[in-house]
Amino acid sequence: MNKPLQLLVVLCLILFFNGCGGSVEEATPPAPPTATLSPTVVPSSVATSKPVRDILPAVDAVLNKLVAQQQFSGSLLIAQAGTILVDKGYGFADRAKQLPNTPQTKFRLGSLTKQFTALAILQLQAQGKLNVQDPICKYLTDCPPTWQALTIHHLLTHTSGIPDLTHFPDYERTKNVPSAPAQTIARFTDKPLDFQPGAKWDYSNSNYIVLGVIIERASGQAYEQFLQEDIFIPLQMTNSGYEHDKTLLATGYANRTAEADPIDMSIPFAAGGLYSTVEDLYRWDQALYTEKLLPASLRNQMFTPFAAIPDSGGMSYGYGWIIGQQFNQPVLSHNGGIEGFVSSINRFPSKKVTIIMLANQQDVNPNALITSLASIVFTEK
Repeated sequence: MNKPLQLLVVLCLILFFNGCGGSVEEATPPAPPTATLSPTVVPSSVATSKPVRDILPAVDAVLNKLVAQQQFSGSLLIAQAGTILVDKGYGFADRAKQLPNTPQTKFRLGSLTKQFTALAILQLQAQGKLNVQDPICKYLTDCPPTWQALTIHHLLTHTSGIPDLTHFPDYERTKNVPSAPAQTIARFTDKPLDFQPGAKWDYSNSNYIVLGVIIERASGQAYEQFLQEDIFIPLQMTNSGYEHDKTLLATGYANRTAEADPIDMSIPFAAGGLYSTVEDLYRWDQALYTEKLLPASLRNQMFTPFAAIPDSGGMSYGYGWIIGQQFNQPVLSHNGGIEGFVSSINRFPSKKVTIIMLANQQDVNPNALITSLASIVFTEK
């Protein structure tokens, strides 16, 4: 098993806009945990058999404590071998209206968006409309000279050297100003690369914003339309999409007392603009064991450890996924963090275990929580 601290360090790198943890402020009355589905009664399209083991009491003990301490608000789904073990909401989707979180509550995904963007790129390769080794300038207008050597593969693996938009000095001031993808990209086309393409790994949201434009140019469709038609509709992910109306989602909170800063969702685009539910993400997880979305060879390419992540305890980056070891077995994972929300998906394919967490409280520490929950799943009773 990798040390929890090592996992915390590397996965914190992939929170889309914010780091792990948060400030501790005066408490307000804790939200009661709620559930609309028991772990053994779930939609027929999601689960089909009884639990392998009843872990709900142990999971509730962890989550209820965090809710009582106002350190968690969100939804959780844990599944093993095609059986849902936990499918439950905790805390409030809207504190003012006392609306509880449920498994059907919609949350911003932040950087979990990247795995959908990566798969869309591979779908276009399967359709013969692009290749990951293509130069990105083939699909961009006004491509700067410094980008001539960059390939789609460099963008997918964060090895391009393109600086991260979210680190720019004016980012906080401009993050709530609507911006078309071309306008957003224009903010960093004239900046020098942080390093030579392929020379190192450095997480940059700018990479996936550019990938969104490449998807549009290669497909002839809007980014969100392509994802709807080629991913969400085929998987019956009816509660997933690109955010245009935040009132359809849980309210995002910065911490236990305050709502999060506003952000215009045109800014994150293909790097972090999607929303979903834990149950829809489980449909996504299950599809990744099949060839419903991609041929096996391309699906496996997505989970190939192409770029070693420095100081991570052996973790690497594939296409929109982090690949490594935890609990002495392979794990495929990614976190997301965006104003008001934190997300995490962790897949242990050798055991067919999936842990999906979506939170509407920005200071939730996803890595400590997932490590704790995974230890419950993998502890033999």
